Amino acid sequence: MAPRIHSSAIRYFDAARRAKSIREAARQLNVASSAVNRQIIKLEEEIGAPLFDRLSNGLVLTPIGEALARHVITVLQDLERTGSDIADLQGTRAGHITVAVVESVASSVLPNVIDQVRSRSPRVTFTVAVMGSFDIPDAIAKGEADVGVAFALRKSSDLHQVFLSQFRLGAVVKPDHPLAKKKSITLSSCLGFPLILATPDLSITNLLEPILSNGPSFLSPVITCGSVELMQELVIRGHGIAFQTRVGLERKLAEGLLVHIPIDAKGPLWSDLGIYTRSGRLLPTTTDNFVQMLKVEIQSRQQAEEGRKT
Repeated sequence: MAPRIHSSAIRYFDAARRAKSIREAARQLNVASSAVNRQIIKLEEEIGAPLFDRLSNGLVLTPIGEALARHVITVLQDLERTGSDIADLQGTRAGHITVAVVESVASSVLPNVIDQVRSRSPRVTFTVAVMGSFDIPDAIAKGEADVGVAFALRKSSDLHQVFLSQFRLGAVVKPDHPLAKKKSITLSSCLGFPLILATPDLSITNLLEPILSNGPSFLSPVITCGSVELMQELVIRGHGIAFQTRVGLERKLAEGLLVHIPIDAKGPLWSDLGIYTRSGRLLPTTTDNFVQMLKVEIQSRQQAEEGRKT
């Protein structure tokens, strides 16, 4: 927990910004709503402009509020880093890490890394938010996540790319499927079977869309799904073919429940998996250690992927 060095006004403002509600911010801070409102009004008087538009459905930052929010995020994250450094000097190794991560990484990579961190530093706590790749940059930029792990993100001035790996996209089928024995397949060879496709918030859709758009005009999936875990279960139950990397499939592949067949689209179809933090931010020691362990864990899987290419 970061020391409370700065004015309570910026903490109250930040809580209201996150919650989009005075009442909810007060509940999270365990103070009276009037105290939060009073501190925000005080800030608005000092700045000379409103920080929020108070709408019927909640608080929305004004342009000046957005400018202050960027400053407050930096201040509070720097304060968190200072608190972590102090804890390290005191030998307590405490801290809290918020991670925004895609589902496949949350189910396979992340448990191993959390095990490693907490075995060394039991006082470190985590919040894990599972979301689609394209929602993760916003969570990092707004200070809602310390670290993001996502597929196929475009470069952004708001993001610092700590590490980038590549995993091959493939068709996921049952072991008794007619395509299961193939070493690689074209996407067109899958079109004669029922398809289970990802919703647009998942990066898989963007990777496949240019290829699928050249397919039959009547092409329609039997199921469209926003969960990679559910897609895997649907394949096991015989509902169709899904498309994923091997990340998050490892256990089911080892148990013989599924088969992953790399897609050949005039060459391999790769999906980038990256680790991201907010651009310009110096991470607390505890968070930086977590990122390094996460990098090693993903690297080990990438090396296994490269071993399969040879």
